[in-house]
Parts: sequence; structure tokens; C-alpha cells
Amino acid sequence: MKIQKNISLKSKNTFGIDVCAAKYVDILDENELIDLLSQSTFKDEPKLILGGGSNILFTQDYKGLVIKISIPGIKIIFEDEQTCLVKAGAGVIWNDLVLFAVEKNLGGIENLVSIPGTVGAAPVQNIGAYGEELQNSFHSLKGIFINTADETVFDKDECQFAYRDSIFKRELREKFIITYVILQLNKNPQPVFNYGMVKTEMEKLHKDKYSIKDVSDTIAKIRDEKLPNPTSIGNAGSFFKNPEIDKDQFLEIKKEHPDTPGFTTPNSMVKVPAGWLIEKCGWKGKRINNVGVHANQALVLVNYGNSRGLDILNLAAEIKISVLKTFGIELTEEVNIY
Repeated sequence: MKIQKNISLKSKNTFGIDVCAAKYVDILDENELIDLLSQSTFKDEPKLILGGGSNILFTQDYKGLVIKISIPGIKIIFEDEQTCLVKAGAGVIWNDLVLFAVEKNLGGIENLVSIPGTVGAAPVQNIGAYGEELQNSFHSLKGIFINTADETVFDKDECQFAYRDSIFKRELREKFIITYVILQLNKNPQPVFNYGMVKTEMEKLHKDKYSIKDVSDTIAKIRDEKLPNPTSIGNAGSFFKNPEIDKDQFLEIKKEHPDTPGFTTPNSMVKVPAGWLIEKCGWKGKRINNVGVHANQALVLVNYGNSRGLDILNLAAEIKISVLKTFGIELTEEVNIY
């Protein structure tokens, strides 16, 4: 374990924002992490936990210790006739875990293919896409409290999952580090592809029976066509959450904007696509100097090169104001801002 000083984080965040970390360390196993957190030298040091850097916007240098979690490994730890428990290190690339599951025909996370980031970050955000969320396949996770270096396990209920949210994004933000995640996957998977564009593309395959590989391949193709690759254009994927509003507010909006799409949620709210709202306000494809809104997906803000995090944050603020004025809906950032 080596502590580095004054390290650029440009290559460690998908927005490509060039900020500096006062101290930086790459962690490869739990023992290293426990050792680090037990050292009195770093006891009072501000700490930032970094995974793949795909859901973060840096607006300034980080004056504390950045802890990059790179714990590897994927393995099956239990199985019966119906289910299989798969354990993955927090540093595993999320998409590698999805491909592992699909290759073994273990269903549950195939719809979450091609989502950038690491396994350890997935529960924090309760990642989701195309009608599925991580919580639907989640079993438990292991981690370490920053202040005490104590290890503990969280089951599904204890994680308090919600839409793009969890206890690790709220009460335990910057207090707990996830080291391993265990998923419960289905050995007899039933592909789910009733989500708009996915269903349309799947039906083009003209099959009597579809596999989870058909689903993952189709979604990977859709994402590749719609979303910019961070290696080409700096971005963090969806910048805003899809807002949930009550039915009365939705009906009022429909009076003035009859084409407003909405999807009823299990808690009887209406989810409105943030990308649609942003596009309707005229932002899709708009560029201001080196930042802008992607031409193919209005939910994605992009860094065209050498922009500051504050430039992207200011663009996001302007978008939020215009959506609020036009629809009376307040957008909330999905990315973590530092």
C-alpha cells in the first residue's frame, strides 16, 4: 500500500475533470483497507471513496485522502436448483460482473449491462436501467466503517434501497466503505424486456424463445448508440434522476403539455423522464463553450474537453431552472458532486 501525494484525478473520473488529490491510495484487499483506517496518521483526514469515477463531478481539488477501491474477484459461493449466490469484489468493473452472469445463464442483472462503474458503487446508487434495479437481485454486502475500521455485513433491508438511493448515499455517506457485494441470481431466468425500445428491438430478432444474452446484447447495442463513450467524450451518464411527482401534479402538467410521458410507480407516484423534460426545454444538443448536453440523450451532460467541474455544474443549474419554470418540476442530480 503506497500513499501518493498531489495526484491528478483527471484519468480517474469519467467526466475527465482535472483536479488534484492531496493524498491518494489504491486498495487491493480488505486487510490493506483496515490497516489504512487504523493508522492514527489518517484518523482526522477527510476521505473520499472512489470506485470507477463514473458517477462523480469534481468542482475543486480534494484536500484530503482519496481511497480508490480496487478489490478484485468474482466467484460463486452457493447454489441450489433455483438460485446462485455470486460474490464480487468492490473493485470489479460492473459490466464484467454482468457478462460473467450472462455467460453462465444466471438471470437478474442482464438489463444492467454496459452501466459504467464498479461493483462497490452499484449499491450506493441502487443502479437501474430498462425496468430493472440492482435491489431486485441484491442479497447482501460487506464493508468497513471508516472511523472504527470495524467490518460488518448489510442485508437488503438494511441498505434501505430507493430510487437511485440507499443508506450509503445518505446516513452512511463518507462513513462506510463497501468491500464485497453478493447477488442472488436465477438459474432458470425469465428475460424481462417490456421496456419500450428494448421490446421493439427484441421483437426484431423473431425468436420463439429469448435468452438473457439476447436481452443484454440488445440493451448493450441501444446504450452504445444512445450514450457517449466516456473515453471519447467526458460524461457521467445520466446526470439527473427521473423525477417522481404525484398524480394531481402530473394531470395539471398534461393540461398544458398533453404529450408529457409518465409512468406510474409502485408507490402510486408518476415518474416523468428527465431527458424528455430537458429536451422539451430546448437543451438537447446545446453547447456552451466546452460543456453541453449530448445530441442523442438530453439526460447526459458532457465535457467536450478541458472544462471545469463548475462549468458543468452551472450548466446543470440553468437546466434545472428552465425545467422548473416550464413544468414546475424540480430536477435532482444523480451524480455525486464534490
